[in-house]
This record gives sequence, structure tokens and C-alpha cells, in this order.
Amino acid sequence: MATQTTNPPPTPPSAVRQTSVYVYEAPVRLWHWVNALAIVTLMVTGYFIGTPPVVGTGEAYNHFFFGYIRFTHFSAAMILTVAFAGRMYWAVVGNHHAKQLFVLPLWRAQWWREIFTEIRWYLFLESKPKKYHGHNPLAQLAMFMFITLGTLWMIVTGWALYAEGAGEGSWPDFFFGWLRGYVHNSQTIHTLHHLGMWWIVIFMIIHIYVAIREDIMSRQSIVSTMISGHRTFKDDDPD
Repeated sequence: MATQTTNPPPTPPSAVRQTSVYVYEAPVRLWHWVNALAIVTLMVTGYFIGTPPVVGTGEAYNHFFFGYIRFTHFSAAMILTVAFAGRMYWAVVGNHHAKQLFVLPLWRAQWWREIFTEIRWYLFLESKPKKYHGHNPLAQLAMFMFITLGTLWMIVTGWALYAEGAGEGSWPDFFFGWLRGYVHNSQTIHTLHHLGMWWIVIFMIIHIYVAIREDIMSRQSIVSTMISGHRTFKDDDPD
């Protein structure tokens, strides 16, 4: 009696092909998370400085609650300033992607066309996203406007306010006191500083939404890239 043998079915090819590119170096990733923590701390403490809470009765020196808020705010501001200076340095010595936050290719017509393509994608008018190793052009423009310029705005206005308390002749007054002389009203600087906070708050809300959306819809890693440094692309193999 002949023995019938059956061959196992061939293993189907993987339905998904993944590629990975190293994008963000360790100093960039470290700055991102330190900067995010400093900004959140500054927002919370800054809000309470602008709208002081009622804490108990009696003399302030008996509880010093508001003093701790101001100390935390000033400490986070110093960390933000040093970290931003380090980030500017790394934009010079780091890889191509480290420079995107500070250099916009405004002279390239293709870059502007891709900005409008990305706007259409975020408005659900494009069915297939373009994939980039670093920031896409719209994200690059947004990061420059909200983070690069926004952080500089907060550093200059914040240190100008701090210089008022540090006193004339102090180093904060030497570097940033000119703004008070230009505006002639520290309350105006307070208002500008406060508006800058909301400028960055709006960006953070959009930034978190877009990062999660891209992870899901564009089939490329966004959130995990700022942890590992690698951007992973997932492409469906053709049937």
C-alpha cells in the first residue's frame, strides 16, 4: 500500500514590511523630555503666580506656600534656559535632523507645496500621507513658530521680569533689563509673558494630538521615535 505524503502549505510572506531609520540623537531626545517637563512645571506654577490661590490665614512667612511656587517656577525657568542653550549648540554639531528646529528652507518652493499637502492630510482631504525621516514641513514650521520662537519669547520676557526683582546692575538686568526700558511698563511684560504661555499651551495640545494621530494613521512611529531615536515605517506589501 502506497504511503501518501502531503507537503505543508508554504508560509505566506509577511503582510507588513518594516524599515527603521535613526533620526534623533540622544541629546535631542533628552532635551525634548527635559524641555517638556520644564514647560509643564512653568505652566502650572505660572498660572498660580498670575492667579494666586488663597492659602490659609495669617502672615505669609507662616506657610510660605506662594514662595515655594515662585521658587519652583524660577528653577524650572533656569533649567529651560540652559537646556535651550544646549539645544542650540547641538543644532550646530548634531546631525541634519537636529537643525530642523532652527533652519527653515523658506527658499524652496517644494517645501511650501508640501506644507499645503500636509494641511490637506491633517484635514482628512488626503488619503495617503507622505513619510519623512524627520519633521514633515508643516511640523517643522509649527515647531519653529511655537517652540523655537515661543521659548525664546518666554526666556526673554521671563528673565526681564526676574531682573526687576534681582535689581539694577545684576546679570539678569544686564542681559534682559533692556526690555523693561523699551516697554516702560512691567505689567505689559507680565501680560506678554502670560500670552506666551497660552501660545505654547495651544501648541502642546495640537502636538500631542497630531503625534498620536500620525502613529495610528500614517503607519510611521512618532511618539516612540522620541524615546528610541529610531523612526519605523510600516508598508503594506502588495497582494
